[in-house]
Amino acid sequence: MTTTEIVERDVAVAPAPLAGAEACVGREGARGARPRTGRIHTIPIKFTGALLLAIAWTGFSVWLSIPWLRDLSSVTAPVFAAVSIAFIAYVPGFMNAFLFATLVFDRRPHRIRPVQYPPVSILVAAFNEASAIADTLKSLALQDYPGEFEVLVLDDGSVDATADIVRSALATLPFPAQSRAQLVRYPHNAGKAAVLNRGLALAQHDLIVTVDGDSWIHADGLRHLVERLMSDPPETQAVAGSVMVRNSRINLLTKSQEWDYFHGIAAVKRMQSMFHGTLVAQGAFSIYRRGALEAVGGWPPCVGEDIVVSWGILKLEGRIGYAEDALCFTNAPTSLRQFARQRQRWSRGLMEAFKAHKELLFRRHLRTVFIWWNLCFPPMDVVYTFVFIPGLILAAFGQFYIVGPATLAILPLAVAWNLFIFRIQRRTFAREHLAVRRNIGGFLFYAFAYNLLVQPVSVLGYASEVMGLRKTWGTK
Repeated sequence: MTTTEIVERDVAVAPAPLAGAEACVGREGARGARPRTGRIHTIPIKFTGALLLAIAWTGFSVWLSIPWLRDLSSVTAPVFAAVSIAFIAYVPGFMNAFLFATLVFDRRPHRIRPVQYPPVSILVAAFNEASAIADTLKSLALQDYPGEFEVLVLDDGSVDATADIVRSALATLPFPAQSRAQLVRYPHNAGKAAVLNRGLALAQHDLIVTVDGDSWIHADGLRHLVERLMSDPPETQAVAGSVMVRNSRINLLTKSQEWDYFHGIAAVKRMQSMFHGTLVAQGAFSIYRRGALEAVGGWPPCVGEDIVVSWGILKLEGRIGYAEDALCFTNAPTSLRQFARQRQRWSRGLMEAFKAHKELLFRRHLRTVFIWWNLCFPPMDVVYTFVFIPGLILAAFGQFYIVGPATLAILPLAVAWNLFIFRIQRRTFAREHLAVRRNIGGFLFYAFAYNLLVQPVSVLGYASEVMGLRKTWGTK
């Protein structure tokens, strides 16, 4: 029978001790089908094929850019010209070519439905979520998950009506008979990592799902997430769900973010998961094994807590999977200020992860390539902000030393990549009985102007982390 409890107390959580790698990689008794070994054996072959195609494309780009390199060197310096063109064209071109080739080779492994679904604890971290928390809880009440689950709404010192709305929702929503839902209210804001660790201490089950307080989980999202975890290789310790934008109709900014989540973020996670290299189980919707979380000491007190905890799991030789059909729709930032704060937190979180787990750069895994891949983002963002954007301004006045005809060489690959990932994502939506909404204006802005916003604010995030500026948990 569904039970609803209102708990208003502060809970002190002692930090979990770090354990050895063996504590992280245990299956904890879960029964599920294993992937076919034939597919695992083909992974190095596919990786090699994608790598060779990306190298070939990069070599072609270098040959094509020789006049560009010569012209830019004549007005600057050879080293400046080489570094600038490398991070404007060569590195992004290599990434896009590798991504495109990977998606061509990709075949999603089947999810196997277990005979018995394990119990799950869902942690909903909420801070001033009065505008969205009722919908989040409604989506959880509508889950078709066959097993037992509990929902812990962790109100981290909200000063709006979040707690009252949660009380009302828990009293009226038709949660399944095998579920249990409760509000745990804390008087003072402690931050997202702290409140998740408190929730972990209260959770009754060994499978832990995190959900943001402004998200809508598709009706089969929880079931698909658990099925993917139980179907993946035994060392899998977490699985990231597929996060999409829910409020894309508000303005051009949210419309463009819809494409960023639908194309960019989803494609990268598909690529990484194909090579057992998913790097982040994002806090918005992911599942973890309790043993893995406890082995890394829980979520760390930082702005990129989901990135850092994920890399901690990887460092203990755990694997992170990706469930492309476990859909979560979240509210994207609606103003430039909110958007800038979110992306600065993401970039700061990346730097926090490198500082905490730099050893991952030297592991002998296929996923190590993606760790180095992420290491390229700061210099790419810096070059884009301080070289490419001024180059666009110069091009408007007829000076094509930085941005010119050679830059257009990346367009064919970009067009092919976007068409291909759209086809893949549309099929995923169709299987979930969803349709891709018409959003041409948002796509055009995403394709041609979105990076003019994203990369400069990312640079601000890197600078904030280097300078040690204050970190807060607020609006997304």
